Amino acid sequence: MYPSAAEINYDDSLWPLPSAPPEPPSPVFRYDDPPPLHMKALNINNPKKNYNYNNVHPGGGGSAAAEAASKFCSQSHHRSSHNKVVRPWSTDLCNCCDNISSCCLTCWCPCVTFGRIAEIVDRGSTSCGISGAMYMMIMCITGCPCLYSCFYRSKLRGQYLLEERPCTDCCVHFCCHPCSLCQEYRHLNNQGFDMSIGWHGNMERRKKDPSVPPFGNSDMKR
Repeated sequence: MYPSAAEINYDDSLWPLPSAPPEPPSPVFRYDDPPPLHMKALNINNPKKNYNYNNVHPGGGGSAAAEAASKFCSQSHHRSSHNKVVRPWSTDLCNCCDNISSCCLTCWCPCVTFGRIAEIVDRGSTSCGISGAMYMMIMCITGCPCLYSCFYRSKLRGQYLLEERPCTDCCVHFCCHPCSLCQEYRHLNNQGFDMSIGWHGNMERRKKDPSVPPFGNSDMKR
């Protein structure tokens, strides 16, 4: 009734064995692509210290991926290092005689000098009178107005990307307070500002007279 084992035709094509799943493709990275999530540990400042990609993904084209990631980190560090270019001050700290009027003003009324500087640095959000009154109040209470004025030197340096010399901002204002005010006053004056008319006066002057040269830093414009 039933066929024998010798009579049964075993055709392997009718019973295909399940094949192994295909291997995932090797990761391909472009130099301008951001690094993937599993590569957050890459050291951008020193690409040579990056971990070995073959240890994380064995057999997945580690050498090519690691080389691409290293070049990406090098290019990122190169771009970030050139985004900020530190510039020198327009005049030195001790060149007070370059502008005799600002030197005399700082000698007799430093609160006016600081008030004018603060108004330009704050882009008109604070007036010369308010900043000068704060300066005088701190000087009368503490006897050390540099505790307040040194912050505006740091803010001015950040706006114009100026170098921090000859020492830190606090030390410059503490040791050479009149000279530091004169230097900041001269620098803003050399950027095209008329310090006697304040921020809003300079903006109106530029609107009325197109021949007025632009200010030294585009970030100072509204």
